[in-house]
Amino acid sequence: MKKYLLLSAMLLGLSGCALYKQYESTSKAPEALMGEGVEAGESMAAVPWRTFFPDAMLQALIQEGLEHNNNLKISALNMEIAEVSLQTARLAWLPSLNLTPSLQYQGSAASYNAGAALQWDLDFFGGITSRRRQAKALLAQAKDEKTAVQTRLVADIANGYHMLQMQDRQLDLMDQAIVLWEQSLAIQRTLMENGKAYSTSVNQMEASLLEVRAQRADLANDMRDTENALCVLLGRTPGHIEREPMAHFILPAEVGVGFPGDLLRNRADIRAAEHGIENAYYVQQEALSNFFPKITLGGNIGLAGVIGSPAGLAYSAIASLAQPLFGQGRIRGNYKTAQMRQEQAREQFIGTVLKAGSEVNSLIADCETAARKAEIFGRQIDVLQKAFDGTHELMKNGKANYLEVITAQEAFLKAQLSEVANTFNGNQALINLYIALGGGVE
Repeated sequence: MKKYLLLSAMLLGLSGCALYKQYESTSKAPEALMGEGVEAGESMAAVPWRTFFPDAMLQALIQEGLEHNNNLKISALNMEIAEVSLQTARLAWLPSLNLTPSLQYQGSAASYNAGAALQWDLDFFGGITSRRRQAKALLAQAKDEKTAVQTRLVADIANGYHMLQMQDRQLDLMDQAIVLWEQSLAIQRTLMENGKAYSTSVNQMEASLLEVRAQRADLANDMRDTENALCVLLGRTPGHIEREPMAHFILPAEVGVGFPGDLLRNRADIRAAEHGIENAYYVQQEALSNFFPKITLGGNIGLAGVIGSPAGLAYSAIASLAQPLFGQGRIRGNYKTAQMRQEQAREQFIGTVLKAGSEVNSLIADCETAARKAEIFGRQIDVLQKAFDGTHELMKNGKANYLEVITAQEAFLKAQLSEVANTFNGNQALINLYIALGGGVE
């Protein structure tokens, strides 16, 4: 007991400078947060999403998603709940007033009391203040979490839109390839009829054509899945998504990633993680306040008397102080738990920051790789186009066998599909980099 009283006395001496001290951020981004060699500059996260995505059809889809997406609505409701909690915490400063009418029978007499009871908890040691600040931190965290959901939604809609564009383009290429395959098959049949080719070559050519048709069917089915997934993000039932034709991927001359400190300010998930530390700090402050006395002012006022006789004014006032001595270890345990929760929040914040830096570094590399591969695929397609045209011409004259033709056709189609996929990968990397830097808001 002496040890407990001594601890309370020490804490009481520190209460004036500790219990009412507001949270102060000490977070600082590592200098090489986004990796060594990453050139800093103005962050493209400052660009509004309507400017970053000039496609009018994509803009309309993003706006639709922001208005109707279910996850975003849930995040908005979480923010409203946090706002109500903050209002409730602010009202905790006010006294409570309760009506306390009573009627009592004793023998043949009946007495009554029609009055009200007032109770007011005085916040000398910061318990109410800490709860109010907790609620404020949780509201700020809910707002940032909503922003994080919004930016992720913008990225998902944009990526889904670009995927549909990629699938449209791949479908067109496969349709063109099927026409060429059919022409090759017709030539092989003519050669067979003229005794210049065997039925084996016709069968192989037809089997190759059927394989391309099967791949086209799979691609068409994948496109339907992509449209359905995008419709879910938009909050609508399955249906067709209007879109513009696919454009080539061109990496901007300058991809501004900003400075490490910009990442901490711009990323909503990082801001939310720091508000988590702030909330844990005030939870610890509230737990600390439980070591100190609870001072309460109370009173009653009303009319009292015996039924049938004139009523008289009755009132009372009382001030009470409750000092915790034994609480089955709950007070001390709650305080230690709050300390550990705060340490957990700090570690979660550090993890969020490091993950963000790694994400930016990887996406920068993805953008640069897509730009390099775009040049390679462009040259490869030119070479394979010539090889395909030459082999096809030789086949007409009976100077190239069916295997050479099939190989040339398959290589040409594969290169075309790979170029389109690389364009999508580059667009996706640029979109995700924009979001990873904190973009996606207006």
